[in-house]
Amino acid sequence: MVNEVVWACVFTALCWWLGTGVILWLDRLPARSFRFSLGGWTVLLALSFWGVAQSMQEVSVFNAYLAFGSVIVMWGWHELAFLTGWITGPRKTPLDAGATGWPRFVQSVQVMLYHELALLANFAVLWWMQEGQHNHVAICTFALLWCMRLSAKLNLFFGVPQNGAQYLPAHLKYLASYFRTRDMTLWFVLSMGVAMGTWFWLVWLAQQGAVAITTGWVMLATLLGLAIVEHVIMIFPWPLERLWGWAMGQTAKPALTTPP
Repeated sequence: MVNEVVWACVFTALCWWLGTGVILWLDRLPARSFRFSLGGWTVLLALSFWGVAQSMQEVSVFNAYLAFGSVIVMWGWHELAFLTGWITGPRKTPLDAGATGWPRFVQSVQVMLYHELALLANFAVLWWMQEGQHNHVAICTFALLWCMRLSAKLNLFFGVPQNGAQYLPAHLKYLASYFRTRDMTLWFVLSMGVAMGTWFWLVWLAQQGAVAITTGWVMLATLLGLAIVEHVIMIFPWPLERLWGWAMGQTAKPALTTPP
């Protein structure tokens, strides 16, 4: 059992690290390569839906790995489509000078509206596929990624000490105007409190024997832990090059953003 837990944790961390690195690397290639990157990943996207469909049919260790890996590929397609500028929003210009409050929120939504709608459409498809199926690892993984990503986006909107605007690719530099650099906000405290409370609750349930420690459960708990680390990085400067220098060309940067 210990070996199964360790391998599930390692697989989750590897998917997180490698998936993020590949997206960062592809996004830093010349713009003319984007159509080929997206075309290739779209093929992987189709395969990921097939993998999810297969994994949902039965609860097993193999299907847990298949479900989790397939959703990471699925999520990577959305991140790549956004970071290459293909699916962002109807607004592709910087924030209007002096915009605050509701106008700032509306403009912030407009710069990523299509991206958010695509994620919701993807979740709706997974929900439809899940009907009558036994394995829920895939849909739970996607839901966890979406919730923590939404939390990160709201933290960038409200403001964090390390918003990582300097890591944006040239074609998305206008997004930096929507970020705020400020001390820790109430939203950060609340979002981190909920995330950490959920993680500790999951660990407590496992220690009390209240839940079965399955491979899928370990993967979800590990992914939540990694998402919490990403949020902590918004407070304390930690150069992305230490984790993904091979994908970023070892470019020296003073701070970092939440990885995709």
